[in-house]
Amino acid sequence: MSDRKQFRDLAAPEAAHDAIDSLDLAPDPETVPLSDARGRILAERVDADLDVPGFDRASVDGYAVRGRDTFGADEADPVAFDLVGTVHAGAEPDVVVGEGEAAEISTGAVMPDGADAVVMVERTEEVEADGAVRGVEARTAVAPGDNVMLAGTDIAAGARALGPGTRLTPREIGLLSALGVDEVPVRGRPTVGIVSTGDELVRPGGDLRSEAGQIYDVNSYTVAAGVEEAGGEAKLYPHAGDDYEQMEQLLFEAASECDLVLSSGSTSASAVDVIYRVIEERGDLLLHGVAVKPGKPMLVGELGGGAYVGLPGYPVSALTIFRTFVAPAIREASGLPEPETATVRGRMAVRERYAEGRLRLMPAGLVTDADGDTLVYPVDKGSGATTSLVDADGVVAVDPDTEYLGAGDEVAVQLFSPDVRPPTLLAVGEDDPALSRLLDRLDSPRFRPVGSREGLRRLRGGVPDVAVVAGPTNREVDAVDLGGWTREWGLVVPAGTPDDTESLGDLVDRDLGFVNRNTDAGLRSSLDAAVDDLADTRGVARSDLTDAIRGFAVGTKGVESPARAVARGDADAGLGLRATAESLGLGFVSLGTESVRVRANPDRVKKPGVEQLSARLDALDPVTDGLAGYDPE
Repeated sequence: MSDRKQFRDLAAPEAAHDAIDSLDLAPDPETVPLSDARGRILAERVDADLDVPGFDRASVDGYAVRGRDTFGADEADPVAFDLVGTVHAGAEPDVVVGEGEAAEISTGAVMPDGADAVVMVERTEEVEADGAVRGVEARTAVAPGDNVMLAGTDIAAGARALGPGTRLTPREIGLLSALGVDEVPVRGRPTVGIVSTGDELVRPGGDLRSEAGQIYDVNSYTVAAGVEEAGGEAKLYPHAGDDYEQMEQLLFEAASECDLVLSSGSTSASAVDVIYRVIEERGDLLLHGVAVKPGKPMLVGELGGGAYVGLPGYPVSALTIFRTFVAPAIREASGLPEPETATVRGRMAVRERYAEGRLRLMPAGLVTDADGDTLVYPVDKGSGATTSLVDADGVVAVDPDTEYLGAGDEVAVQLFSPDVRPPTLLAVGEDDPALSRLLDRLDSPRFRPVGSREGLRRLRGGVPDVAVVAGPTNREVDAVDLGGWTREWGLVVPAGTPDDTESLGDLVDRDLGFVNRNTDAGLRSSLDAAVDDLADTRGVARSDLTDAIRGFAVGTKGVESPARAVARGDADAGLGLRATAESLGLGFVSLGTESVRVRANPDRVKKPGVEQLSARLDALDPVTDGLAGYDPE
């Protein structure tokens, strides 16, 4: 009998929101120096203790006068004043303005006694006598108060300056500075402890043993960034293995120090997952499992008097659940408003099937068509694929009862940020060192390395702007050739190997360990064609050769993956490029050259991003220079 813990009845998404809302995450208010207050939320009202400005001051350069003395003045009949002195900004006036008198004054200076208005310098003319300025003529009339900012005009003593809940941006910091405030009462930021679980995790920067199944800890830093963005303070704890006592100790330590504890991983129904046992036995488990994809394995509870939420282990699932359910609670606890609504509408570029009976938060990418209209396509490499985090622009919420989304159906995309914009160019296809250089020279492109065959299939489906295709292909697609280059391909072998590999036949005859590329790669197509030629030359069946090549049937995705396997000593030879071999200090057996072409969707050739790419392809020398075996074509 299995002792696995099965999921409870999956809760509706609304119930998950309610469970998290029931947790108390709000910390106590605190007082911070004004220099540290930017972005914080005021905890209480701030009243003005003084007038701003604290004195009547001139708002223009000119002459301070008694306004009534200027009545009737104009260009044809100016009024003359005796000049009694000068008042500078930041200095206390040492003159008094009487009837028929004026004082020169600078913008921001204190109005001298007796004066109640300022005539702008542009509407005056100096009067000289005996070689010195003795007076001034006003060529316009001013009323009392003209060109004067009275004390308290900006804000008066006793007035409400800022209210609780105000987010302190530079303008509010400026007002508080003007009021002489040097410390500010603000809402506390909830401290969120982050615990990633699993014996396989290694923190970035640590020594990774891939052969032992170790992976870098993605979730700790990803979720911590989300916590900070939502207004909380993230505190990372050492990762916990799949041991009950270790997990219990670490969770209680975090609970005693934080307002909320977030863990990722160890939340599913597996026998080795133990977090739910800790919460259930030592705390209060409010929810285990929510009817949403991705992210079904989710926990909500209380532990040690504090709040706890368990996120799924896969990065895409963890971040999706965090953004959907946890981030709003952190924002509320810290006093931050909900972010600006970031939703765009577009048409599905392809048909997407779905019928699982639970809410689906489908990662989606955006691309514009030739008319600038928005198309939406699914980005789903599986919850464990971290690149989905950057390939997707937002999510589409798919109702549980929806069986499929049809091509052309209008959908709403909840963007990850209001700043998200579609890429200027969406490219798919063959990964290539020259292509990487080319993309670096474009404005905000996006490239998905799916291989030549898959790239052509997607181009035919109408989603990408261009497909990058290498090697021979039998797939016919209506496309516009924008240009390309050639690259030398062959076998990457260890450097300085005493018994050198010299030809493709050595893979067949010498039982060498070989690392291939997957069938979507253009390099694989070139190799397949070479194997066919070798079979014809030897008069044998193709399968006789492929069966004799150890490792032929299993292909890797990355263009450098076979070469790196050789560099590690895991293989005797790998399918690759001369450029890759030289960059890694390995040997190389040339088997030929192949063409790499950039092919565009005919309906997108006038799109600005495609035109920019086309222009770069017309001048490829800077791209291919220094890459061994590369030439513009």
